[in-house]
Amino acid sequence: MTFLDEQRWQGKIFDGTWRTADGGERPVVEPATGNKLGTVGFAALSDLARSALRAREAQVTWAAALPSERAAVMRRAAELWAKYSHDIQGWLIRESGGTHAKTARELNDAAAECLEASALPSHALGEVLPSERGFLLSMSRRVPVGVVGVIAPFNAPVKLAIRSVAPALALGNAVILKPDPRTAVSGGVVFARIFEEAGLPGGVLHVLPGGGDIGSALVTDANVQAVSFTGSTKAGQSVGELGGRHFTRVQLELGGNNALIVMGDADLDLTVAAAARGSFFNAGQGCMVIGRHLVHESVYDEYVDKLAVTADGLTVGNPATGDVDLGPIIDERQRDQIHSLVTGSVTAGATLRTGGTYDGLFYRPTVLADSGPGTPAYDNEVFGPVAPVIPFATPGEAADLASDSEYGLDLSIMTADIGTGLEMALRIPTGTAHINDQTVYDDANAPFGGMRHSGNSARFGGVAANIEAYTATRWITVRSTVPG
Repeated sequence: MTFLDEQRWQGKIFDGTWRTADGGERPVVEPATGNKLGTVGFAALSDLARSALRAREAQVTWAAALPSERAAVMRRAAELWAKYSHDIQGWLIRESGGTHAKTARELNDAAAECLEASALPSHALGEVLPSERGFLLSMSRRVPVGVVGVIAPFNAPVKLAIRSVAPALALGNAVILKPDPRTAVSGGVVFARIFEEAGLPGGVLHVLPGGGDIGSALVTDANVQAVSFTGSTKAGQSVGELGGRHFTRVQLELGGNNALIVMGDADLDLTVAAAARGSFFNAGQGCMVIGRHLVHESVYDEYVDKLAVTADGLTVGNPATGDVDLGPIIDERQRDQIHSLVTGSVTAGATLRTGGTYDGLFYRPTVLADSGPGTPAYDNEVFGPVAPVIPFATPGEAADLASDSEYGLDLSIMTADIGTGLEMALRIPTGTAHINDQTVYDDANAPFGGMRHSGNSARFGGVAANIEAYTATRWITVRSTVPG
């Protein structure tokens, strides 16, 4: 059989072996064409309950494995992401609608995440503590939390799952992955096959495509100790609420409406090119994309003109059949939501400079001038290829506009004065800030997470963040004799 031979996984879920799901099957649909690509198993609550119990049992043995054994699995997984990149990328393009450049980047990130995770098993996981009580030894020790649920979205199904799956496994946890049903192959089946071939013991990783009921059950099942959720703020609020009621540790990475601030001294040609990448990456379907363009009034008109020309020149089409700049929107519901925000903004007074039209699920990159507070595309996370632009007069006004949002994920500042850029970045509450670059970055060794409604300030990436997320701390003391 080949790596993704459909005879292995068609209509099935994975719990260490491929088996028929109690919830039946669901079609895998290509958004660019509407064609059916295959079928996947669809988990029922009974499937989740069985997987959670089996994961809890398998986790004990996996946690006891030598650190070198867990590290070796991670290194082999990294090699397999590269070895099978062609097969995986084909599915990722067709199933998620991502372009060649975007999907290639995602697969490179997957390998990087596994390599970064391979260093975790040998990292110091505790410390010796001073004590005034006469202990021979007083120490803190980090231990795996147990079973980790990972709920991942459609827009970057590989990247936004592997950044939780890899470190959680490396640190000795079992994982139950619930991919978005719309990307259940590239965001689910692929993971099962990668770690199956990498030598991960059976029962340590489970892949259960399913609906919202499976996500809720992951949070409430007594055998699941932690959940890593990436998705919308609304859904994240429900996950956080359930986690609080059931004492499940919850890590939330949610929406964003990220500001780009363009100062009057910025190089406009370079800035516009970066801004277009940041706004229209993955057809705008991402929490990290630029959602609001705040431009100094001295260069505002020129900036809008240049951005509109750049957007108008971008190609939109099927990434499986050509090298395009933007692929399709994931489904009609999302497309209609985007279009509603655009038309509502025009009604509210914004000027449509380019775009605002679609053909099927292909939405043209759109620039909305004079689209400030009070216009829907500016006030909300669009999750589509839409760039609202508004002028400002002073750095203070720009900082206030950027801060005036319920979100706090990413920030971009373009300026020739690095000191001013850094001062503004420190003033605006976001989890990430980039000076003289766009917002769409997420490196395996760098902390990433949002503030406010963009998340609960948990961090993905980096040794400290991963250890904090996927281990629990114990205090252990030793005396040479029992005190009298």
